[in-house]
Amino acid sequence: MARFRYSMQNILNIKLKLETQAKQEFSAAKAALDEEEARMQGLVERKCGYEQEAEQLLSGKLNLRRIEENKAAIRCMEDYIERQQLNVDRAEKKLYEATERLKQVRIERKTHETLKDKAFEEFLMEEKRQESKEIDQLTSYTYGQRMNMENAEQQFASVQA
Repeated sequence: MARFRYSMQNILNIKLKLETQAKQEFSAAKAALDEEEARMQGLVERKCGYEQEAEQLLSGKLNLRRIEENKAAIRCMEDYIERQQLNVDRAEKKLYEATERLKQVRIERKTHETLKDKAFEEFLMEEKRQESKEIDQLTSYTYGQRMNMENAEQQFASVQA
């Protein structure tokens, strides 16, 4: 039996490498998004802490300086949160792009694997055709030899009679 060799195996190998790369890019983008979201969560928690402190400052003995510092800290946290939201949005965009690239690369790889499977099926069918042809030839040869032997026996019998 002949050995199957896919003519576009090199391309399939490249597609597999591209998919691996795309998976790594996706993982990196996901990790970056998680990191940015964690930073955002930390800023929101700090802001909540300042807001709780503001409530305490307003409920007890009033210290105007501390109240103003607290308000400034809250405004500063709001600015940080706005900037961090931009970072989160950028990270989400990169994750979306990485996801789309991964989808595209997977489609291309699956297409080439399908082509390889079809080529293998054609190879198997051709092997079966070849085997069937050889069996037919062998059968024809065997039948022909048997007929020659019977004719030779008949001629030998007629010569002796």
